[in-house]
Amino acid sequence: MPEPQHCPSPRELDDLELLLGGGLAPLTSFSTDGPITLALPADAPPAGTLELVDPEGLPLARVELPGGVLTALADPSHGPFRRLHLTPAQVRSQYAGALSVPVAAPLTHSDLVAIRAARGGRHVVLLALSGFGTPQGVTAVGLVRATIAAAGLLGDANVVAVPLASHGDPAVDHELGVQVVGNYAPGDVLAVTGAGDLAAEIAAVVESDQPDERGVVVFFTGLSGSGKSTLAQALHDLILEQGERTVTSLDGDVVRRNLSAGLSFSRQDRETNIRRIGWVAAEIARHRGIAIVSPIAPFDETRKQVRAMVEEAGGDFVLVHVATPLEECERRDRKGLYAKARAGEIPEFTGISSPYEEPADADVRVDTTGRTIEDALADVLAVLPFPVVPVVELVETHTPQPKAD
Repeated sequence: MPEPQHCPSPRELDDLELLLGGGLAPLTSFSTDGPITLALPADAPPAGTLELVDPEGLPLARVELPGGVLTALADPSHGPFRRLHLTPAQVRSQYAGALSVPVAAPLTHSDLVAIRAARGGRHVVLLALSGFGTPQGVTAVGLVRATIAAAGLLGDANVVAVPLASHGDPAVDHELGVQVVGNYAPGDVLAVTGAGDLAAEIAAVVESDQPDERGVVVFFTGLSGSGKSTLAQALHDLILEQGERTVTSLDGDVVRRNLSAGLSFSRQDRETNIRRIGWVAAEIARHRGIAIVSPIAPFDETRKQVRAMVEEAGGDFVLVHVATPLEECERRDRKGLYAKARAGEIPEFTGISSPYEEPADADVRVDTTGRTIEDALADVLAVLPFPVVPVVELVETHTPQPKAD
């Protein structure tokens, strides 16, 4: 029987690399009560071994359960600037006696002056702390690029990418940072302040890494017949009419026919469908596009997973709860689904035989009952992180506005 496999989260992959390479010494395995933990999948065996793989399926390590003892299987190979990911032993061997400078944000003029004053003729190793959530003001790739630019300005300097991830607690992150930098440093360590302005070469890198426009996912959730698809389509059309941003619509029914064909409407398959939508939407946001999605998405946990995907990709996540009451949705019933659900022909139908968990973290709540599309959409436009202004019609029409149902 093949060994079960699991792909850890981005933070856990960073931790794994440091554990296997000696960056977190004396720690050599995941723990159950500290910051360096591994969230196991629900189907993980209670005892035995689990293969940890990268996003492309390459086995990286084997973890013993319970206990978390690791056995390395392969060196990590995914991710940009992989050539700069050295182990502490490699850094100490190649740059013995060098001055080490931990870098969590682009180095400023003042930082460069301080490094030049402290180096005393020594080689400089800039440790770019590029793990998940650690870089400040730039992406992980942007931090490495900015640090390479700084190395060019300093001369006789090299950059080492250190996958030190943030664990959400400043005190814990500081303690881990001191531990990791101490393992990597082949000599003295200089801490810089990050105060002051950036050199032109570094500022150019930051500007290209942090454009004015960020990717956005606008996530409409609500009961069948609530008006979410109508509002999503209206927003999609409005953005296209404005002509300033690229936008993709991931309608629930369309996705079901294509991306998620073959899935049932069981809770497990519905959650799989939403995660698939979320992954695609997050990739669109990663490349600074706008994704508009409008599934029912009845479960809070899955919606939060999609939010995390988008935020990890560097995008903004806007959750729109189309909170039209069940009675109104059932009155509309354009597709006859509620009638079939009441007759027992559709099992696990949201709002009838399966729950809808109302979001407590929605950016806006819109009830479309008795409202025009234009009026209901105005509530959504008010919370978007980018401007959307309706295009003024050159010729006025007197066609009554359709209702948002």
